[in-house]
Amino acid sequence: MIDDRTAPYAALVLRLSLAFLFFAHLYRKFAFIGFDNWWAGLAKQGYADWMLAYTVAAETAGALLLLLGIYTRTVSVLALPVLIAVTYHWATRKGFWFADGGAEFPLAWTLMLIGQALLGDGAFAVRVPALPWERSRPVAA
Repeated sequence: MIDDRTAPYAALVLRLSLAFLFFAHLYRKFAFIGFDNWWAGLAKQGYADWMLAYTVAAETAGALLLLLGIYTRTVSVLALPVLIAVTYHWATRKGFWFADGGAEFPLAWTLMLIGQALLGDGAFAVRVPALPWERSRPVAA
């Protein structure tokens, strides 16, 4: 049974945890690796520019919008392709266990995004207008 008193706070904790992970990855790209080095390295490996741009956009949206609770479900679903690709990348190259650089952590992150998409905004989310597909339809008489 779901406790209606604490469930919104559980969604909040998950949302803030995901935002932290996205912020950490963006910080690493800009502060340690260097954004140009990151982009050039992946482009050299054969990744298309649109994939890299999608990755940065998903991480930025994940960091900022999840932190504030804005369009949480949509952002979680839009970030899923990036995490699924990362999970596949590390699973095929290093196996499952993260101690060996494997897919254990990216898989957990992917499952957290799925859970967030199912839970929704949670407590203390910024209220914004609903997206067109989220609006309720008037009932015909």
